[in-house]
Formats: sequence, structure tokens, C-alpha cells
Amino acid sequence: MKPITLVTYTFFNEEETKKALCDFIMGASKLSMGVQCRAFEKEFSHYQKSKHCTLFSSGSTANLALVQALINLGKIKQGDLVGVSALTWSTNVMPLIQLGLRVYPIDVELETLNMSSRILKEALKKKPEMKMLFLTNALGFCSDMDKISDLCKERGIVFIEDNCESLGTVYKGKKLGSFGLAGTFSFYVGHHMSTIEGGAVCTNSEKLDTMLKMVRDHGLDRNIDPETQSKLRKKHNLDNFYARFTFYTYGYNLRPTEITGFLGLNQLKYIDKIVQARKSNFLNFISAVDDRYIYPLKYDHIDVLSNFSLPVVCRSKEVLANYLKRFGENAIEIRPIISGDITRQLIFKKYFKGEKFDIPNTRTIHDLGFYIGNNADLTKEEIGRITSVLRTHP
Repeated sequence: MKPITLVTYTFFNEEETKKALCDFIMGASKLSMGVQCRAFEKEFSHYQKSKHCTLFSSGSTANLALVQALINLGKIKQGDLVGVSALTWSTNVMPLIQLGLRVYPIDVELETLNMSSRILKEALKKKPEMKMLFLTNALGFCSDMDKISDLCKERGIVFIEDNCESLGTVYKGKKLGSFGLAGTFSFYVGHHMSTIEGGAVCTNSEKLDTMLKMVRDHGLDRNIDPETQSKLRKKHNLDNFYARFTFYTYGYNLRPTEITGFLGLNQLKYIDKIVQARKSNFLNFISAVDDRYIYPLKYDHIDVLSNFSLPVVCRSKEVLANYLKRFGENAIEIRPIISGDITRQLIFKKYFKGEKFDIPNTRTIHDLGFYIGNNADLTKEEIGRITSVLRTHP
């Protein structure tokens, strides 16, 4: 029996993509960041319907750069309280801690696996001093993003989205990743679109985009808009020779390569097919789920569901044990839902130091949940094997 793994290919349309990549590398005069990266930024911002895009070496470094850029611009400062989804990945939380911000995990809804305005309102009653919200759009799903955005605007809260798992999902006519000041994206292998490693930040703010590009490149001005670059150099009385080696602000080396840009342009051509295939797979999976044993998912409020994986949250430990056994017997790889309850990860236990949080749904997901990979190239036999196990009950 051939195993069904979480990551089944490096690229969509893999053979042709690898050949095209080889030809590109052999013909390229430069592989460090350049024209391919800029072309991808233009195309991806158009796809996302945002004014600006900055390409990074990974989705994780995109998160780091975004937090640093907001600090550099004075939007937030060390010691500010930042709300985060309790069901998230480590690199949403790590940059916040590393850069001196206080982290407050917020619960999610069981029916969407995502934070809702109802839960956010309750969190703000306890922590009215919250200055920023870093929300994770988990697994292609969402709750009432419009109301969350409105609530943040009313309270003067900086709202940003980690959209690394929800590329292509549309809610009320808008793509996820565009409801806040900025959204981050990942193009890691196994995500909706692969550049092997790679990530991006999209925003409609010109100031934030400029700062992101400076943070990406050591705090230098070399890759920002020429007009803005000229104004900066004039403001600081810098000639063009020394300006190229002037560090304006805190930054890192988070640059992608031309390989990242080339692959991004190549794979972006297939994104609509990828989204449609993942949606079709998801509907096959969900048709096999019995709500008596598994908590139901709500997704009928979503215009376009770009599913990352099928989350399964069991109603008991007995059901979970049965599924774990059956998926193992059928050589189907599964894993915890994202990283489970982030406050129970060893590194964050050190940081939170026994602090208690009101996150019962996240704890249920941690204790009784797992997810099944969803890839655009799953065969009928593989989908049939997965749905057969899903129909098996204790």
C-alpha cells in the first residue's frame, strides 16, 4: 500500500516546473534578488488585490519583518499587548516575544477553528489595553472577519493577518489576508503554492511597504521605490555613493532569491486550479464525516474555500484513538492541528510561566484533534481511501 503523505509534491505540475527551473538557472546571469522577485511582487499583489507586496525568504521571516516594521514606524512599541490566535504556529508568537511585546492568546470557535468577533469582544473586556491583533487564518477557514476588522478600527487596534494557510479563500468578496493593515503569506512546500521556501507581505500602506523592504535588506534603502529613496536621501543629506551603505533603521537579511521569484511566477499561473482542486477534495472528505463523532465545521459563509487540510476534532478520546489506529493501518499520514494549543508548547511554557488563559475550544482541538493533508494532485484512489477511513466509527 503506497503511503499518502502530507506533502505529495514539490510543485504543482511538477515535471514541467522542474524542467523550467533548470532552464532558468542555466540561463540566468544573476540569482540573488532581482527582476524575477520584483515581477512576482507585482503579479501577487494583483492576485491578492492589494497595492503592495514584498517577497521574503519564508512566511516566518515575513512575520518577523512585519512586526519589526510596525515597531520601526511607531505603530506599536516594546511592552504593548498583542492578541494572537491560541491555535497558531510558533513563528506568529516568537517575533512578538523576541521584539519585546506582550502576548495574549485568544480562543477560537470550534466550528471554524478561527477567532470570531464574539470571542475577541470577550478578550477585550479582560484586556482593554490591547494594541495589536495578530490573527491566524487557520487551514483556509475564517469566522466573521469583517466584524473583527470593524472592531479593531473602533478600538484603534492594529490588525494584521497570518494568511499562510488560507491563500485564495474569499469571504464576503474579499480575499483573506486583506482585512487588516497587512497580511503575511507562505509559499513553503506543501502550502497552496510552493516556491520551496518563500513568503510575502501584502498591504495597501505605502509607508509600511517601504519599511518592509528596508527591514528585509539590513535597513538599507536599495530596493525601495526610487522616488521615496530620493526623498529619504535628500532628507538625510546623503549622496548616492554613501547612501547605498547607510542603515536607516533596524533590519535583517530576509531576502529571497531569483529562484523564489521565478517559481512564484510559475506557480501563480496554476493557483486557481489548485484552489478548485483543494475545495473539491475537501467536499469529498467532509461528506464522509459523521457529526455524532466529530464536531461539525461551518464554512457556508465563505465565498471561496481554499482548503489547506481537513481538520478532525473528535467528540471523545475513544473516537480519536480509533481514527489514529485506522489512519495508521491505511498508511495515511496525519498530524496535530497546526501546533495545537500554543501555550502548551515547551518554549512558550517558559514564557507564559504558568499563566492561565480562557481558551477551552483550543484545548479541545489540542486534545481531540488532528488533520489530514489536502493536496491538489490527490488521486481518486487516495481520496477514496481517506473517505473510507473517515466513515469508520468506533
